[in-house]
Amino acid sequence: MQSIVKHSKYSLKRILVLYLPLAIVLLFLLFPYYWTLVTSLKPNHELYSTQVVYWPVAPTLNAYVQLFGQFNFLKPMWNSFVVAMITTALSLTVSMLAAYSFSRFRYRGRKLLMVLFLTNNMFPTVLLLIPLFTIMRQMNILYTPASLVLSYTTFTIPFSVWLLNGYLNDLPMSLEEAAMVDGANRVQAFMRIIFPVLIPCLLATGVYIFMQSWNEYTFAVLFTNDRNRTVPVALKSLIGQFGVQWELLTAGGIITVIPVCFMFFFAQKKLVAGLTSGAVKG
Repeated sequence: MQSIVKHSKYSLKRILVLYLPLAIVLLFLLFPYYWTLVTSLKPNHELYSTQVVYWPVAPTLNAYVQLFGQFNFLKPMWNSFVVAMITTALSLTVSMLAAYSFSRFRYRGRKLLMVLFLTNNMFPTVLLLIPLFTIMRQMNILYTPASLVLSYTTFTIPFSVWLLNGYLNDLPMSLEEAAMVDGANRVQAFMRIIFPVLIPCLLATGVYIFMQSWNEYTFAVLFTNDRNRTVPVALKSLIGQFGVQWELLTAGGIITVIPVCFMFFFAQKKLVAGLTSGAVKG
């Protein structure tokens, strides 16, 4: 009987100390997404009602139909997807080669370059707007997806190099040396031995780059026009001087979150493995 009472007290304490705070934090984090979804499903008379409606009586998909029909939301989604995918592929390729160089070779200026890569993220993006705008105009790529890709790689590559470099430093060089003893050259040893082991970290880094490119607004509003607007800029256009189209704005927000959610759902195991690799040294 005493053990049962003791166990019940322990369970109650665990609920109050652990589960209840976690539930409150989870509710605080998820409620904005719930409210965005509910707002996108409300009809107009409930959307602009003076009473707070936590779930619509007659849910409707008119906002989504109007978003893809009249507003043509597929176009900015496609623009964002193209820019994000190209930026991810380019940044991953450059970052992987640079990180491998920093990790495996010792040469003059190596530490200075690593410090410069790190300090790049210390400055706000606004400071680079005017120089990058001038460069894009001189290269005659202003208001094209290429201008966004080059702008995004300015910030994604330095962080990606540091992330991949930390993972590569934890991989013993004996793996490559054993392959080269067996007759493989440096490139073959990297592609056959290091690259397969590097995939979890590459996946984690790729998700970071994709999310940065997908959600970025500052460069997108300056380096694009009406023909190649991305998702954040297209959603901002729904906020007018005299009002906000809440139903379209929230519907666009829900649609924008879906690709990232799918990415995390299918890659969550390798993503966690890649983010935690190199965090603990034995």
